[in-house]
Amino acid sequence: MAKTRLIGRHEPVGIEKGSRWPLWDRGEIVGMVLRTRTAVKPVYVSVGHRVGLETAVHYTLKCTPQYRLPETTRQANRLASG
Repeated sequence: MAKTRLIGRHEPVGIEKGSRWPLWDRGEIVGMVLRTRTAVKPVYVSVGHRVGLETAVHYTLKCTPQYRLPETTRQANRLASG
């Protein structure tokens, strides 16, 4: 999961929490653009080791009940920002 897009293109994502759209690069799906909060910027989800895209999307939504980012990512950003 990332706050910004590294590669690929996508269509606009719906404004509601849970809205998603495939992220495409060179004719293949490389991730998913996912809205974790209504009316908040979406995040970018990709597959991991032995984790498929739908599973990654599912866990991202489960880990973001209150904020745009999972708590572990929020804490890491807070510590890195000083």
